[in-house]
Amino acid sequence: MAEEPVLALENVNLRFGEKWALKNVSLKLNPGETRIIFGEAGSGKTSLLKAVVGLIGVDQGKIELFGKDVSMTKQRELFALRSRAGFLFQEGGLFDSLTVGENVEYPLVNQVTASGQAAPPENPEEKVREALRFVELEHTIDQFPAELSGGMRRRVGIARATVTEPPLVLYDSPTAGLDPITANTIMALVAKERDVRNSASLIVTHRYQDGEIMADFQYDAEAQELVTMDTCKDERKRRRTKFMVMKGGEIVFFGTREELEKSSDSYVKRFVRKGDM
Repeated sequence: MAEEPVLALENVNLRFGEKWALKNVSLKLNPGETRIIFGEAGSGKTSLLKAVVGLIGVDQGKIELFGKDVSMTKQRELFALRSRAGFLFQEGGLFDSLTVGENVEYPLVNQVTASGQAAPPENPEEKVREALRFVELEHTIDQFPAELSGGMRRRVGIARATVTEPPLVLYDSPTAGLDPITANTIMALVAKERDVRNSASLIVTHRYQDGEIMADFQYDAEAQELVTMDTCKDERKRRRTKFMVMKGGEIVFFGTREELEKSSDSYVKRFVRKGDM
């Protein structure tokens, strides 16, 4: 039986004045799949992430999140849908006045049902500790974000985005401003989240290596490390990471890493590099 898509967009359009934020955007995302999104500033990448969870409305087209039409969903039901999606903001987006533990706990205690009723777990602290163990930062639970390095704050952001074990996680520039070693550590955690929990991922990034890690590696839970995709005999898993390039709100490229690297389009080729961009 075919999998039910976590996310489906059909001919989505959004304009701000004369500028296209999204233009005829269509895509589907199934459990365990990843979409790496490249594009210049203002190309529509962040607008896409916001539209997916109904933070901004679209002018035309259809967005189905977990089988629900976002544009036709009442606001209180949207809160319930959003609580099933994790979101890693640029720079981590932590609350400076809250401890690490309180930051990670925030999505848990603010979960709501489709009827708008609060639905916090009975023992949020254990879920918080589990999420922080997942990113190897349980020892920071009582610290404040200002006491952590940039990479550690980003890892706490991942813990907060995934503490509810969402079937979909949206990552907005998860490695921006980080050194290459720390950035690779962050992407290893993103791959771990996908492979341990079969979550779907939309990843906006400027680093080509982020896409390479997601396409070429998988997390081995037994070995507790990334291993090359060459060891994976499941062809579906080997090809579950696809690359998108956006320009002027449009998806101008969609395909595998190999297809991306073979593209002759001058704009698309700008995003195929080995160094930071």
